[in-house]
Amino acid sequence: MHFVIMGCGRVGATLAKSLEDNGHSVSVIDQNPEAFRRLDPEFGGNKVTGLGFDRDTLRQAGIEDAFAFAAVSDGDNSNILAARVVRETFGIENVVARIYDPHRAEIYQRLGIPTVATVRWTAHQVLRRLLPMGATDEFRDSSGQIQLSQVDVHEGWVGRPLRVLEEATGARIAYLTRYGDGLLPTSTTVLQENDTVHVLMRADASALVERILTSAPAVTA
Repeated sequence: MHFVIMGCGRVGATLAKSLEDNGHSVSVIDQNPEAFRRLDPEFGGNKVTGLGFDRDTLRQAGIEDAFAFAAVSDGDNSNILAARVVRETFGIENVVARIYDPHRAEIYQRLGIPTVATVRWTAHQVLRRLLPMGATDEFRDSSGQIQLSQVDVHEGWVGRPLRVLEEATGARIAYLTRYGDGLLPTSTTVLQENDTVHVLMRADASALVERILTSAPAVTA
């Protein structure tokens, strides 16, 4: 598949390498040709100098044949504008924009433009290391009503089937990270020590789900 990336900073260069390492074709757009020095020396994709929201520049990057587009420059306005041009003019559905302002990110998310709020994400990662237990958002749908969160789980739940956690919270265990690998649970999957639990739930229930899972399970007679 073909991917187009706008912005050749550290994030853009890292994305380009990862995609190419996975066998995809990649075009990288940046208005500063010096930025392409950040790309891996073995990068074999297309380097396009220009503005990522300019239609001719996008065509030169192969946007008409692209599977997805990522706007990861250091400008919020440029990223959003490029994302809208790619989606509305070229009909590319798989579009994501990096946004530094978390309030604007929420607005654009509700408009159907998937965003990654850099400041909010960084703050959550820092909090995970400061606070003993809790939850960190990993994804929200465009309505803001459904969220996927990594939730710390009290050790008392270890050894219990995941269905017990779901029954207690009313949420769904989307997947586990076990020894660094992703694991899709089945009806018989049991929580093991050091598992990382990723929970799919309604946003308005997140506080309740977090409170239940970070506490010891109720003792049954």
